[in-house]
Amino acid sequence: MNIPEITPAEFLRRRAQGDSLILLDVREDWEMSVASVPGVVHIPMAQVQARLSELDQNTDIVVLCRSGRRSYEVAKLLQSNGYQAINLTGGILAWSRDIDPSIPTY
Repeated sequence: MNIPEITPAEFLRRRAQGDSLILLDVREDWEMSVASVPGVVHIPMAQVQARLSELDQNTDIVVLCRSGRRSYEVAKLLQSNGYQAINLTGGILAWSRDIDPSIPTY
């Protein structure tokens, strides 16, 4: 299965151009309290399968985690269930490094 990837900068560029994108954060609650990006849908990785019905199958879903590993696995899960999923390369660490250094890394 081929999972497309996108950088944080490309995500923001596409959203600014009017592309309809959902940013799905699959990190744990405690991680969200340490570092977060505004405007995300938050479903912890372990809950995604049970909560698929909360996601729109007609909108591209960009999946975010800390470094990109968990989000890649969730993107595979989503694609296998008929969703258009994209992995956010580098996760919140890349977002902090490339977009908003005020977001703490952990």
